[in-house]
Amino acid sequence: MFVRSLELHDFRSWRELSLQLDPGVTVFSGPNGHGKTNIVEALGYLAHLGSHRVNTDSALVREGQQIARVSATAVNHNRELTAHIAIRGHGSNRAHINRTQLATTSELLGIVRTTLFSPEDLALVRGEPEQRRKFLDEIMVARYPRLAAVKADYDKSLRQRNALLRNNAYALRIAPENDAERLSALATLDVWDAQLAALGGQIMSARVQIAHDLAPHVAQTYARLAPESRPAHMAYTSTVDADLAQVGVLLGEAELERDPAAELALLSPEVAEATLLQAYARKRTQEVDRGTTLIGPHRDDLVLMLGTQPAKGFASHGESWSFALALRLGAFFMQREDGVEPVVILDDVFAELDSSRRQQLVGLLTEAEQVLITAAVGEDIPAELRDIATFHDVRAVHVTEEGQQRRISVIDETIPRDSVPEQAEEHAAEPSEAKRAVGEPGETGENFEHFEPAADEGEGPGSAASTGGEQA
Repeated sequence: MFVRSLELHDFRSWRELSLQLDPGVTVFSGPNGHGKTNIVEALGYLAHLGSHRVNTDSALVREGQQIARVSATAVNHNRELTAHIAIRGHGSNRAHINRTQLATTSELLGIVRTTLFSPEDLALVRGEPEQRRKFLDEIMVARYPRLAAVKADYDKSLRQRNALLRNNAYALRIAPENDAERLSALATLDVWDAQLAALGGQIMSARVQIAHDLAPHVAQTYARLAPESRPAHMAYTSTVDADLAQVGVLLGEAELERDPAAELALLSPEVAEATLLQAYARKRTQEVDRGTTLIGPHRDDLVLMLGTQPAKGFASHGESWSFALALRLGAFFMQREDGVEPVVILDDVFAELDSSRRQQLVGLLTEAEQVLITAAVGEDIPAELRDIATFHDVRAVHVTEEGQQRRISVIDETIPRDSVPEQAEEHAAEPSEAKRAVGEPGETGENFEHFEPAADEGEGPGSAASTGGEQA
């Protein structure tokens, strides 16, 4: 897969942007704060219906505007589709494929696929379990788009079950056994148990399958990025039954005491659902006392190991970067094995890597059909990539009017340059026809008018992309 064109309107700092892209390596270089990351963030939003930088959509809409619009044309096995989304900071989003309006924005999932790595991904190794759950769920909804709705329903059901536990503490804990209020609360809790188990079982089963398929790719990628380091392992861990507490899909191990295929069979959606129901019954007293749901996929984790030690707390800075990169690139190789090759996006990555890891990463990137890279300076990019990459110099042109940045230009170049501030202003005044990136104040952006969302239609912002889950 590769993205042939990308258009933005009122997205972040970009008033209007239109880019034509090609397969191979493309680098967006320029000073920090001039909009490089905003470009790749927009493409990632189309792929995952969520930003890798913020949890709400309001930050994505340019200041003073109500709607941001993103369009991208993706080519996959010679089939070309254009995905559009109109993002409202406060309200409902609307999506189109070509000119067909979609009932839900989640129907966009799979049209554009990306594997995006950014400095924030260091939290996959050093951060809390929520970050690793979100990582698995991004892959899950890309691989199984229908599970986006399942995940959204799970999060909603979890909030409602937790509200029941909190708001009915007296009836559930203190009221006499035959008290009508107590019996009603218990019956309602049984209903939520059944619904949460059915939804959670599907999520757990999919996550374990993904962990199993991802395992060898992450192990191999880490070994290539850090050949002198300890071997990498990981295991999906769950809060349910002891038999499922450690699934045991370990990276890089030649022999397992248990059969991975048999373990996967144990975690079919039906078995996971039954296990969750049993666990809810066993934990009911504790959950009533604490007023929250203590078990389920919203409490699970992906434990990362280097040798016999957990990566969190024991990995060096370089090892942590390598592990985080291996997780993202491993996901790329796994999806390519599935038959759909995502666009690889590296946001300000090379500046954080030593020369050895840079060279190893170059070898991995040359295997991708399309790679988009952001960098503050061209010198951060290894020479092997500079020789084959298309460079776009991204510069902001400031026009003083109440302190606002009025327009931004993209200067198209095929080779990197050290500094071109004077040329930036020249190109901003006369944007190229091939790659228009400057919109004068007041322009509309005709390519977006046909899918502007009505105020009462579409989905809530980010509803299909909420993957972190509620924290109990």
